[in-house]
Amino acid sequence: MGDRELYTPGPTMGAQVIKDGEKWTLILVRELRHPPEKVWQALTDPAHLREWAPFEADGRLDAVGTVKLTWGGAATPIETSVTRANAPVVLEYNETRWELEASGGGTRLTLWHSIDRRFISWGAAGWHIAFDVLDRLLAGRPIGRIAGAEVMQFEGWRQLNAEYAKQFNMETPHSPPYR
Repeated sequence: MGDRELYTPGPTMGAQVIKDGEKWTLILVRELRHPPEKVWQALTDPAHLREWAPFEADGRLDAVGTVKLTWGGAATPIETSVTRANAPVVLEYNETRWELEASGGGTRLTLWHSIDRRFISWGAAGWHIAFDVLDRLLAGRPIGRIAGAEVMQFEGWRQLNAEYAKQFNMETPHSPPYR
C-alpha cells in the first residue's frame, strides 16, 4: 500500500467563517514546517499547484496580472486577476487571499476564500485535504493532488465535511456545488 492509500486527514482545526449573506468567507490556518519562500513557490508556480491545489493555473501567480484558473470539476477556465503578490507574504486573486508568516522555523499559512454559504463545509474539507497534500509535497513525500469530484470520493472527506458543518453551526450539504 502506498502513501496515498495510507493517508487519512488530520483533525479539523484552525478554521472559522465570516458570514455575510450568501457569500461566506472561509478562513483556514495551517502551520507548515517549511520556510515561507518554499511555501510561496508552491502557491504560485503552476507545476507545484498541479501537485496539490484544487485548480490548475496557466501561468505563475507571483505577479500582478491575469491568469486562467481551472478549478476541479469545472470545464471552463476562469480568468483571474492577481491583484497583490508580495513574496513571500501576501497573495490575492479574485476572492482568495493567502498570508504567509514565518513561525518557528516554518510558516503559518492563512487562507481567506469566499464560498457560497451552502458549500462552506465542502470548501473547508477540500482545502483541509489540499493543505495535507501540500505539506507532504513540501516534505518531499508527495501523494498527488486530491481535488474536484475525486476529493468527495476520498476516504475521510465526508467526515471532514460533517465536522466542519457542525463547527460552523450549519447543516451538512449533500448536493454537489457544480451543476
